[in-house]
Amino acid sequence: MITDILNKWCAENGIAVTAAQTAAFEKYADLLIEWNQKMNLTAITEKSEIAVKHFIDSISLLKTVEIPENSSLIDIGTGAGFPGIPLKIMRPDIELTLLDSLNKRLLFLEEVCSELNIKAALIHGRAEELSRDKKYRESFDIAVSRAVANLPALCEYCIPYIKVGGSFAAMKGPDGKAELEAASNAVKILGCTVAKVDTFPLPDNISRTIIELKKLSMTPPEYPRRSTKINKNPII
Repeated sequence: MITDILNKWCAENGIAVTAAQTAAFEKYADLLIEWNQKMNLTAITEKSEIAVKHFIDSISLLKTVEIPENSSLIDIGTGAGFPGIPLKIMRPDIELTLLDSLNKRLLFLEEVCSELNIKAALIHGRAEELSRDKKYRESFDIAVSRAVANLPALCEYCIPYIKVGGSFAAMKGPDGKAELEAASNAVKILGCTVAKVDTFPLPDNISRTIIELKKLSMTPPEYPRRSTKINKNPII
């Protein structure tokens, strides 16, 4: 089922997918369903919905954002591995880092990476704290995030991780453009400019908006602030 759905969508969108890649997605879905019985990873447990709402939603990023070969990519607040692991399945050349604040999710991701023979760095930490570590600050070509926070807050969590010249790809829903308007000042203050905004339907007719921000200058050292300030008093 997942293979058929993925093959159809990829063919319609000009994205090449191999039998080995669809087999990896099938295995990923099985692991997600199995582990979800032990911990809360997702409310989506039907395979057809996993194929669309997790896998296709994740790899739809490839339609909008150009990811140069061998790019370093950090998935911030990855949860059950979305969009990072599907992107790695489709683009094995990516140097993937998965960041999440809950260690039990990383145990699941470790199992997924082992079963799918995926190489990725798994990091347990809070986004606003880890980006102050010079090992991670402004050290990635691309940062991605899906379903984590509204855009003004998300910019402060994610932009500090990307290099000057790199990109932040925010995966938002139908209100993405309104969120971008609210985040316009944060985008500038944190060192970025809007490179692209792409809105399109997924196969279940849910609208997806992908916002790509390009980093023009280093993020001021006072950012990010503590999470309470980020969420209660976003940059406006």
